Amino acid sequence: MKIIWAPWRAKYIADIKKEQKCFICEAVKSTDDKNSLVLLRDKFSIVIMNRYPYNTGHMMISPIRHIQFPYEMTVEEMNEVMSLIAKMSKIINNLFSPGGLNIGVNIGKAAGAGEEHLHFHIVPRWNGDTNFIAVFDNTRVLPSSLESTYEKIKKELENV
Repeated sequence: MKIIWAPWRAKYIADIKKEQKCFICEAVKSTDDKNSLVLLRDKFSIVIMNRYPYNTGHMMISPIRHIQFPYEMTVEEMNEVMSLIAKMSKIINNLFSPGGLNIGVNIGKAAGAGEEHLHFHIVPRWNGDTNFIAVFDNTRVLPSSLESTYEKIKKELENV
């Protein structure tokens, strides 16, 4: 029997049981972008890698302000967030050549949101990325570490 280790899942399970501060607000306040997985800071929004990704390159774009609903966004925030979704989608396509992208938002616990701070996900997808292990064992196998993915995306951002 082969064993695939996913030790970060244990931390995730433990962390969701704790009362947490807003991880997006914490990333906004942080001066350590690499540790906070912040890829880009703009005037009204921030791009953060997902610490518990569904796939390599999974990231989130969020307004800096702690708001919950899209209707609370200013026009400037909406324009910048959508512009960053387009920019980061292009970077993901250039770096990872996925077969597709899931771009979406979950609002409220009932919709699957783990955080009330509005954020949009970009999840690269490949044919076959939902295989037997994901379906039957609720486990994902990621071919690249968060650190190496972060570095690859940061380097690409310098070229854009």
